[in-house]
This record gives sequence, structure tokens and C-alpha cells, in this order.
Amino acid sequence: MVRAVDGVTFELNAGETLGLVGESGCGKTVTALSLMRLIPMPPGKITEGSIMFDGQDVLKMDEDDVRSIRGNNIAMIFQDPMTSLNPVLTISRQISEALELHMKMDRSEARNRTVELLELVGIPSAKKRLDDYPHQFSGGMRQRVMIAMALSCNPKLILADEPTTALDVTIQAQILELLKTLAREFRTAFILITHDLGVVAGMTQRIHVMYAGRIVEKADTAELFANPKMPYTWGLLRSIPRLDERRKERLVPIEGLPPDLIAPPPGCKFEPRCQYRHDICHEKEPELKRIPGAKPDHEARCWGTQEGGWLTTTDWRVEVGDVAVLEEIKQGTASVPAEAAAHISAAVPPGASHKEGV
Repeated sequence: MVRAVDGVTFELNAGETLGLVGESGCGKTVTALSLMRLIPMPPGKITEGSIMFDGQDVLKMDEDDVRSIRGNNIAMIFQDPMTSLNPVLTISRQISEALELHMKMDRSEARNRTVELLELVGIPSAKKRLDDYPHQFSGGMRQRVMIAMALSCNPKLILADEPTTALDVTIQAQILELLKTLAREFRTAFILITHDLGVVAGMTQRIHVMYAGRIVEKADTAELFANPKMPYTWGLLRSIPRLDERRKERLVPIEGLPPDLIAPPPGCKFEPRCQYRHDICHEKEPELKRIPGAKPDHEARCWGTQEGGWLTTTDWRVEVGDVAVLEEIKQGTASVPAEAAAHISAAVPPGASHKEGV
């Protein structure tokens, strides 16, 4: 069995925004789909754990009960609005369907509420655009329609999966500002899924960093950016440009490839790509533990930064690790056939095993 998500646990309060960050294929989207029981079965399967929402375990609900909370209490903004919206149904029909089902509105009431929702998310001339189809909207407008659909039944939780993907920076800023306003005014909880640390920096209260289906570091947002304690997080931060300081050197990428979860490494899943690794990293996987010298709720999955480790005093901004190990990682990547590398980096494993709390 391939564990696409394994041992993921978190809590989320009303009005709070949690960021899930990591590379493609690390399990972010599978985590979100699991919360709404949208994992295709088969081939996927949730084998253990619990998903507690409003005191009820979503995994123990029957299908009718799950359908009653989808779009009603829990909603999702999918990654690509062009493929998530039905191309043969008007925008009005797609939004009003949930209103008629969950809010028991008639067609006229649902249509009027749809106009209000489109105006809320900033669609110009909303009333005139009710009977337009998805292809008649721009990418940014389609994303706003997806947000309107998610908001239609006043959900308590919205899962935003890469809500600004493929949007230009101006539209991206508008969408993010809209989400912040909704969280503030409606006390809506958000899980923001992204690989862009710049997005979560200004949007979230807490961040969980995922790698190979596991959470490898979690902390409040300010703490994670000021004092990261996991070499994978160091790599993510090194690989993005900064506007608050002059850059003297090239950005540093994370060398190597994500692990193949069909045959994962025996110890730390990041060990094959880590230039700070020691023998214990290959032999045994570390637990997610509180880190000395950090805030009480700051935890990381790393032997080197845990108490007694060899990285507790390392300045990740200056010390890039063992150069010889780094060169070994580069050579190992270069020796991987192109077809195998593409398979490893693009694979999204079908199985899901996790424990989550909401």
C-alpha cells in the first residue's frame, strides 16, 4: 500500500487560516480531499484515523450525511477553475444548485442570492452575467466564481487548493485580499494549500510544512519564517527571492528528487536530498517533536535540530551543509533516467492513510 498521506494531525479554530505548504506530490491536495471524503475509492482508500468536524467523525458518516456537509459546512476552492466548473452549465445554475439543495431555496430565491454572491466576490455587472458559461469568463473571474460557489451556503470551513495558481500577480493579490476579508468578516476557517511561501506569509496564522505525505515542521507563521528548524524548510526559504535585502548570490534550489513512495527511504524521507545528513538519518525516521530554542508549539521532524542534535546552533542562512554531500546528491540526480525522474516527481500516489483533526 502506498501511503500518500500518513500521520497528518492538526486542529483548526473558527476564523483561523492554516497554511499547508510543500512541493507537488507531497500530499497537500490528498489531505484536503480526504477531509471531504472525495478520495476516489478505488484506487484510493482511507485506512485509519479520524476526521473530527463539529464533534462528529466524518469517516463514520454514511454517504447521505457526508453529502449534507459538502458545500454546506465544508466547501472547497479547487485548483483549476476551468476544469472544476461544468462547461455546459451556466454560472447561475452551478451556484444555485447548492442553494436549492442545502438552503432549501426556490429557483427565484437562489438566483437572487447568486447575484449577491457574484457581487460579493467582485464580478462586474453580476446580474447580466448570470447566464454566461465558464469559457466566457477570464481566469481571475472564474476563480472568483469558484469562491462564490464555496461561500454560497456560508460554510464553516473552506479548503482553498492553490487558489491563485496561473493568475497574474495583480489578480492574485485581489483574490488573497478577498479571502482575508471573508475570514475576518464571516469567521470562516480556511486551509490554504500552496507551494508559495510568499502567499502563506501574509495570509495564515499557522503553517504546516509537508514532505512525502508527512508533516515535517509546524509553527505559527512568524515563528516559522524567523526560526525554521527543518532542513527542508530551509531549502524552501532559500529557493525564493526576497525583496527586503539585496541578493548577492544565486537562489539555491533543493537538489535531488522527492522520494518514490512505492519504495520510500527507510529513515528520514528527506535524507537522500539533505546536505546536513548523518548516519542516523538513514537508519531511523525522526518523530515530530518540539524543538529546543523555539516556541512551545514549534515542532519539527529532524534528528539534527532536536535536543542534542548537530544542527541546533546552525545558521541556515550562512551554512549550506556538507559540500561533498551536496555534490553527491547532484550526481545521483544526474544519473537517474529522465523517464524515472519524471515518474517520481509527477506521481500522485492513490492511497491515503492519515489521522486528522479539524
